[in-house]
Amino acid sequence: MIPAMEPFEVFAIRYGHLGNRHPGQSYILADPHEYGPDLDYFVWVARRSDCMFVIDTGFAEESAIRRKREHLRSPVDALRLLSIDPDKVTDVILTHLHYDHAGNLDRFPAARYHIQDREVAYATGRCMCHHFLREAYDLENALEMVRKVYSGHAVFHEGESEIVPGLTLHHVGGHTAGLQIVRVWTQRGWVVLAADAAHLYGNFENDRAFPVVYSVAEMLEGYKLLYKLADSANHIVPGHDPLVMKYYPAERPDVEGIVVRLDVPPSR
Repeated sequence: MIPAMEPFEVFAIRYGHLGNRHPGQSYILADPHEYGPDLDYFVWVARRSDCMFVIDTGFAEESAIRRKREHLRSPVDALRLLSIDPDKVTDVILTHLHYDHAGNLDRFPAARYHIQDREVAYATGRCMCHHFLREAYDLENALEMVRKVYSGHAVFHEGESEIVPGLTLHHVGGHTAGLQIVRVWTQRGWVVLAADAAHLYGNFENDRAFPVVYSVAEMLEGYKLLYKLADSANHIVPGHDPLVMKYYPAERPDVEGIVVRLDVPPSR
């Protein structure tokens, strides 16, 4: 049954890259002779006539230099390729607070930040006493999120939430304690933006856990939730797979390799 609501346009914007990776950086218990896929870094946009959401805010150049990632462009400035003024963005969804998803929080002065309760508690609580669990967080990003809380710019969600008809948030956990994914109604049906619930197609398609993890069990159960929420496997968009740029068409010729449409069927 087709919902009686306007569909969203959905875009992925590629802003960073990481190559020369070995298989153990993508899959737990990987065979060392396997291929180690590269990672791309994305932010996403879901918009229609009555609302618009920026999904994750990427990392800044300083963080890229420190962590030896390739910073192709500012993810915030790249929003202008879709005629989006960052100063006027009213709603940002943060899938989680890792450095590559929650940098640049000070670049959206008018925005409310939608986040899971458990993610803020996790990123500021006792688990951050462990280097393994805090390695993917940047302290300044966590502090900026706390500032958003204190200034009344945080919107907390617990579990599953419908922000507007046609866009829902779902707690997954696994990769972090408070990771959430985004389900969006589009012209081709229900698309799920997996973010780090599945970095690569190979994670959810082959039931193979990514090694940056809070709970392996929650991560594996999260793959099942992706299939449950999406209309098909081809409606699941992983968070870091370079194949996304290959499978989906560019928004227009001048943004080839930068912005692709996710609300149209992939070529895979």
